[in-house]
Amino acid sequence: MTMRMRGARAAAALVGGGALVLAATACGGDGGSGGDVELVIDTFGVMGYDERIKQFEEENPGVTVEERNVTDVADYTPQLQQNIAAGSGAGDVVAIEEANIAQFLVQADKFADLNEYGGADLKDDFLEWKWEQGTTPDGALIGLGTDIGGMGMCYNVPLFEDAGLPTDREEVGELWPTWDDFIETGEEFMEADTGASFVSTIQPYFRAVTAQAGGEPFQDTEGSLVLEENDATRDSYDTVTDMSEAGLSASLPIWSDEWNAGIQNNTFATLPCPAWMLGHIESTAGDEGLGRWDVAAVPGGGGNWGGSFLAVPEQSEHPEEAAELAKFLTSPEGQLSAWNEANTLPSSPEALESPDVTEFTREYFNDLPVGEIYAPSALELEPVYYGPDTQSIDDAFRAALESVEQGQASPKEGWDTAVEESKRAVGEG
Repeated sequence: MTMRMRGARAAAALVGGGALVLAATACGGDGGSGGDVELVIDTFGVMGYDERIKQFEEENPGVTVEERNVTDVADYTPQLQQNIAAGSGAGDVVAIEEANIAQFLVQADKFADLNEYGGADLKDDFLEWKWEQGTTPDGALIGLGTDIGGMGMCYNVPLFEDAGLPTDREEVGELWPTWDDFIETGEEFMEADTGASFVSTIQPYFRAVTAQAGGEPFQDTEGSLVLEENDATRDSYDTVTDMSEAGLSASLPIWSDEWNAGIQNNTFATLPCPAWMLGHIESTAGDEGLGRWDVAAVPGGGGNWGGSFLAVPEQSEHPEEAAELAKFLTSPEGQLSAWNEANTLPSSPEALESPDVTEFTREYFNDLPVGEIYAPSALELEPVYYGPDTQSIDDAFRAALESVEQGQASPKEGWDTAVEESKRAVGEG
C-alpha cells in the first residue's frame, strides 16, 4: 500500500477523533469582535500536516489555517527569531527545530504557556525527554513535541549495483558497522568509477555523528562553549573531514537546488536518513525515484537527528485557537496522521507503538519496513542537549565544513575557524 493511500485512510479514520470544536470562539475574529478566525502556522521541511489541517478546518467551522513552509531550517530559524524579537510577523503557531528549542526557551515570555490551555494534561502523550525539552526550568510549557529523528542510512540501489556492492539492506548495513568502515566502503565505491560521489556533502554527516555521541556537543546547560573540551565533537569533525580527504563528497550544500537535483539525478550514493528525510527524498525524486533509494542501518548504531516542536507566540491574536491547533497536530492521532503522510517519526509513545507505525512499509523505498527500522530504537533514545546558540554554532561548522570539502581550507583551518566563529556567537570571542 502506498504512503498516499495510507494517509488518506488514516485521515478518514481520524475524523471526529477528539479535537475541541472551536465554532463558538471561532466567530470572534480579531479580538473576538466578529468574523472568522484565520490562523497561520509556520513550518520547515516536510512535516506532513496537509490532511490534518484540512480535518481541523472541517471540525472547526469558521477557522481557516494557512501553512507557510520554508525548506531549510537554517533559513527559517533566523527569520523566526527576528519575528519573535520584533513582536510581529510570526505565525499563530510556529515550528521550532530540536536544535533551536533552547534558544527560544530563554525567551519564554515571548510565547504562550501552553499549560494555560490544557497542555499540562498531555504529558503522558509524549516521550519523557521530548516533553522536558519543550519545558522551561520553572515549568512553563513552550513547545509541544512533534516528531523525532531516529537514524538510518539511505543508499542509492542502482549506484550500489553499478559499483558491485550489495544492494540488500541487511547486507549493506553489514558493510559499515563503524564510520571507518563506512569510509572504506566509500573508497571502494569511488574506485568503481560510477560517475557519482559516495556522499553528497559532509555537513549532514557531522550532524549525524555528533548526535550519536549524545551529551552536550556544543554548549553546556549554563550556555558556555564546550567544543574544545568535548573530544566527541572533535572526533565527529575529524570523521567527516576524513570523508572529504578521501574524495568521497560531491560538495553539494545541503538543501540547495543542486543538492536536490543530486537526489533526482543519482549524483551521490548515500545520505544520512532520519525518518523525516524519507519524505523529502520522495517529494524531491518523484515518481522516477520509485525503488531507487533504500535504507540500511547507520554506522555506529542508532542516534537521533532532528525533530521539532509547535509553539504559540504571544503576539498571536488568537492564542486559544492557536493552542488548540498545536494540540490537534501533536496529539497521538495527529502524529499518526503526519506519520502516514510524511513518515515523520512520532514522539508519542502511543503512536510509536501503534500498528500504523510498527507494521508500516513504504512502497517507494522497496517496501521498506519503516516502522520496524525506526520505531523500536526511538523508544530508547536519549536526548542531545543543544544550547541557545546552537543555530549560530551549526552555521559556523556548516560554513567551515563546506570550505574544507571545496578545498578552500584544511581540516585544521576549518576547525579553528568554526571554533572562533562559535566563540563570537556566544560572546566569548
